[in-house]
Amino acid sequence: MKELSQKQTMMGRYHPQEESLIFFMDTFLQQFQDLKIQLEDITSATDNFNDDKCIGGGGFGKVYKGEVSHSKGRITVAFERLDPRHGQGIPEFLKEITTLSGYHHENLISLSLLGFCYQGDEMILVYDYASRGCLDCYLNSPHHRWLQHLKICMYVAQGLRYLHDPRGTHQRLIHCDVKSANILLNAQWNGKLADFGLSIMGPANEKQSIIVTMAAGTIGYCDPQYAMTHTLTKESDVYSFGVVLFEVLYGRLCCTYSNGRVEQN
Repeated sequence: MKELSQKQTMMGRYHPQEESLIFFMDTFLQQFQDLKIQLEDITSATDNFNDDKCIGGGGFGKVYKGEVSHSKGRITVAFERLDPRHGQGIPEFLKEITTLSGYHHENLISLSLLGFCYQGDEMILVYDYASRGCLDCYLNSPHHRWLQHLKICMYVAQGLRYLHDPRGTHQRLIHCDVKSANILLNAQWNGKLADFGLSIMGPANEKQSIIVTMAAGTIGYCDPQYAMTHTLTKESDVYSFGVVLFEVLYGRLCCTYSNGRVEQN
């Protein structure tokens, strides 16, 4: 409980329910201690989250670039900092850590989770730096190379197939937010599916699994049947991936955001 009282000092007084949640967080994260990174190291690497270090943003929050010491030596990494205004919080943070540490495939960002930070009210995920950014950054480019981007999609399809687990070797994971902005690219143009904050686990060893849940995802990519009926299947991910394929073939995003409004292309 010493850790709990320290957080109380940093964040102010908590209600009993909040104290129980923090105690649960501390206990749960004990199994991932080897991935823990100190906040002071992250603030130093990002110049205290300076905007000049910001390289983008995801469903979790802003993403910053910086260098940290690691078993691999001094390396460049990406820090994804949780922003509660994005509608995500402790459940999504824990889900990202458990998912990324439990599912391993070369075309998932899970292999690239280097660590996390949970200190005070800060929740941060640390990844390998995807030097070429996200797929969506290239789709409207005059230098759009659809054959190269189609190959990237083939990589992502392999990762998605692993998550859906046709062999029944682990619990099926439905991503729920497949989109071009969640496909990260490394220096070799290898596509990796990222952002598992909305993902939902299904049973293993079943050819078909149907889950009834509140619909979540991104407008333009979300499976209409899932949105209308709240019935989730792995085919909902397949629909979203199909939208990405259309974006690659046509060289434009399915929708754009302007002044807080969504405009479908």
